[in-house]
Amino acid sequence: MYKGIGITLLLGIITLTLLLSPLQARPANTTSYRDQVAVLMYHHIHDKDESSSTITSALFRSQLRMLKDNGYRFLTLAEFESFMQGAPVPDNAVLVTFDDGYQSFYTAAYPILRELGVPAVNFVITMNLANPLGSYIPSLSGDEIREMTQAGVGIDVGCHTDALHYKLPSGKAALVGRLSAGETDDAYKQRVAGDATACRQKLAALTTQPLDAYAYPYGIASPLAAQLVQNAGFRYAFTITPEMATRRADPLHIPRINAGSPNISPEELHRSIQRRIELLPGGVDAERSAR
Repeated sequence: MYKGIGITLLLGIITLTLLLSPLQARPANTTSYRDQVAVLMYHHIHDKDESSSTITSALFRSQLRMLKDNGYRFLTLAEFESFMQGAPVPDNAVLVTFDDGYQSFYTAAYPILRELGVPAVNFVITMNLANPLGSYIPSLSGDEIREMTQAGVGIDVGCHTDALHYKLPSGKAALVGRLSAGETDDAYKQRVAGDATACRQKLAALTTQPLDAYAYPYGIASPLAAQLVQNAGFRYAFTITPEMATRRADPLHIPRINAGSPNISPEELHRSIQRRIELLPGGVDAERSAR
């Protein structure tokens, strides 16, 4: 009897140890998915500031290190856009994105990205370029954007509006809502189109890179807002819908998976991606599911 109890306890301990142990690195050539991309979303990297969209530099580094050690392959924005147009990408492809254009991208994230050889794109609120240190959270300066985008290490910028990243008294995002009951359809269209154009022009003065990517504030877009953004020259626009990006996705509504909250450990990020893998016909994803 005691022998049986001992064996049961031993098995229980082994099972618990396996459940609680850290994620073990898989061989770098292990394929979890192909022909789709996990687009990750971050905002602020800081070792003292705390918020639901702020993580420490240590957590950011450990997330990226885990992804590299487990066979994920990082894309530049240009490679992702080529994928959306039909080009192949490596298995386990990942695109790293940041919103808001905070200075912490330059001071905290950029050194880690360079250290690990990871490209990324930052969607900038361009009204802050006039006074980068004037807000509660400092923003990127024009010189910092120039330096990073000209360094040849895969850093890109995109638009996150010029001056429409706020909520109206109605609770709607300024990009999709009317400023007042008196704002006509034509006035709304001129406001949104003018803002998108201004954002693009301000970034064009800082970089020679193509400027065709946009991230909606709060991830919110309406059909009309998306059309106005497209008319301003943006071919790709990103939301916060937590799904994998495939070629079937509407290029003006590209999903992203949140990675930038302090409760998202490297292990949880890995699980979050794995949960969202789409089972594509004939792909390794479907083969794995059928086993």
